[in-house]
Amino acid sequence: MKILITLAGTAAIAGTALFFLPTFKTPLIPDQSKEKKHNACVMRTIFNEPQPGVNLAAYSEDFRRAKIDSSMSSGKNWLLKAQAPNGGWGAGSHNRQDITDPGKVQQDPASTAMSMMALFRLGEKPIGTTNSAAIQKGIDFLLQCVEQSPENALNITSLTGTQPQVKLGQNIDVILASQCLTGIMHQLNDNDPVYTRVKNAVQKCVNKIQKAQDLTGATKGGGWAPVLQSAFAVNALELAEANDIKVDSVKLKAARNYQKKNFENGNARTDDAAGVLLYSVSGNARATAKEKRRVKEVLKVAKEQGRIKDDKEVTIENLQQAGLSVNESQELAATYKMNSYANGRAQDKSVLTGYGNNGGEEFVSFLLTGESLIIGGDDEWKKWYESTSAILANIQNGDGSWRGHHCITSPVFCTATCLLILGIDKDLAQYERISIGKK
Repeated sequence: MKILITLAGTAAIAGTALFFLPTFKTPLIPDQSKEKKHNACVMRTIFNEPQPGVNLAAYSEDFRRAKIDSSMSSGKNWLLKAQAPNGGWGAGSHNRQDITDPGKVQQDPASTAMSMMALFRLGEKPIGTTNSAAIQKGIDFLLQCVEQSPENALNITSLTGTQPQVKLGQNIDVILASQCLTGIMHQLNDNDPVYTRVKNAVQKCVNKIQKAQDLTGATKGGGWAPVLQSAFAVNALELAEANDIKVDSVKLKAARNYQKKNFENGNARTDDAAGVLLYSVSGNARATAKEKRRVKEVLKVAKEQGRIKDDKEVTIENLQQAGLSVNESQELAATYKMNSYANGRAQDKSVLTGYGNNGGEEFVSFLLTGESLIIGGDDEWKKWYESTSAILANIQNGDGSWRGHHCITSPVFCTATCLLILGIDKDLAQYERISIGKK
């Protein structure tokens, strides 16, 4: 993957990367013992002049990659230090956002799940890595939350009023815990007693998520931007289904259809997105990504079999010739168009600017957009990653954390989400499992 960020090209990136100019706040000083020698002239690089024998693409990529790796490393270290002795992490209360010290807030399952997923993505495992002890404590924290929750309860915690709950939804804890624990299943042996506990916990979470679904397909107890909680619910159910967890296909379809309803007559609705277009289109894009991937696969096979001439032309007629029914062809053709629109809008500068600064919901929306592009089989995700990673590296705090400027301001929640975005290219196998629906 070649991703270019040259000094001369920063203006072009700024056109798609919010309102932040993705130059780096501090000079990067690489390890000279490991540094690749490109022999590039700094002044010629700035003025984009030819330099015989110098691979400027590799020079720019090495610089960018080193900066991103450094950003992830410092963020990971900060997140590990923010873990509480009981194994959890906390975002804090919505009513006391002035308290930003992770050691002075109560731990919650949602923030713990996001933190654990970020650490998994950056290479940590329950066994055999430097911070395995921290991972094991985090797993135990989440398992206790799930196992101790009443069967008829919709959530897995008695905590209320946390930042993630108020802004994303009251049941976001069980949704994110389900995602996190499903991911853990791949890191444990089937004969490990913990594996059985984890799998049972995921099934319990899935049952709660499905029970919390209302008649529209949305997840009950939506917060300030309920469309985001419901988008994460689609994530959790799809990932669970791909890992042999019993998922009600009717419930999953209803969850996807809820997101589709936020797109009418070629326009996105923002009623359930706090009036913010970014939240609506990113949620829609993520919920329709798997179906978009299916369209691509169906047409690809049809072309190989000689049924159609062009697998890039997504039409109802082509889908029918590929063997799908009239109704399914109509639905998938509309979904494909919807996803393409949503992904495009989610990356549009006028949409990305939102409130003029980033809260935790913006970071969540960036993550959903990236996941949608990857699951949908869109190579555009590489361009998205180039611009988004530059933004995040540039706005990182000096201590390695990230903070939101409104709504979800918690450094724990925001740091975990940003690390999930920066490390998204390290987890392509998981997204492939979701896209094809297999373990």
